[in-house]
Amino acid sequence: MFVIPAIDLRNNKVVRLFQGDYSQTKIYGDNPLKYAIFFEKEGAKRLHIVDLDGAKEGKTIHKDLILKIAQSVNIPVEVGGGIRTEEDIKIYLENGISQVILGTKAIESPQWLEKITQKYPQKIIVSVDVKGDKIAISGWLKISEINYLEFLKFLNNFELFAIILTLIERDGTQKGIELERLKKALEVSSHSIILAGGVSTIEDIKKLKPYEKKGLMGAITGRALYEGTLNLKEALVIAENGSNFSE
Repeated sequence: MFVIPAIDLRNNKVVRLFQGDYSQTKIYGDNPLKYAIFFEKEGAKRLHIVDLDGAKEGKTIHKDLILKIAQSVNIPVEVGGGIRTEEDIKIYLENGISQVILGTKAIESPQWLEKITQKYPQKIIVSVDVKGDKIAISGWLKISEINYLEFLKFLNNFELFAIILTLIERDGTQKGIELERLKKALEVSSHSIILAGGVSTIEDIKKLKPYEKKGLMGAITGRALYEGTLNLKEALVIAENGSNFSE
């Protein structure tokens, strides 16, 4: 199971939002590249980068910075935020990005998603961002009427690398994970799932580890790493090597 450090970008700085609220932004540094290199040295096997300004504006804003980061580390980098065109996807994938994360466009245009996944198999991650049981879009600024479990079933038709399941109520709160919606998602999805939202302590990693055999690929964590409530090296040992933890 991967523990995936998150680097969220706003105005070229490393930030975290509280439950996706842009008005509740906390800045952690003005050198995103430094954090990426640090996480790799700590042992991370993968990085998660989000262009928050891009997600809000509906177009990529931090593309040059993101590509610089990807070309400066030797581990896979997945990127999301404001990616709405095939040209964006092509530029990222041809310049060091391992997987591109699609959210709003994938939900609003299934035909486009089908074309993209056929052209770039195993290179696309769909982010299913959930509030209650409904999917949020447009940088979480809008809540759709789409039930997340029904959408996960629909996504079984596409050749994806994985799905990111983000529980918005937990994201950036450091309140710990919630297993109920994750369990339901794992039951209906044929894709590997990466959980985001609330991953805050070693106990959260221990609780998630048993779900690896049920299709959990990994967990994304951000604020906990920056605040120091989760030690990345320790989390990686548990996630990668396992222990005798029960559900």
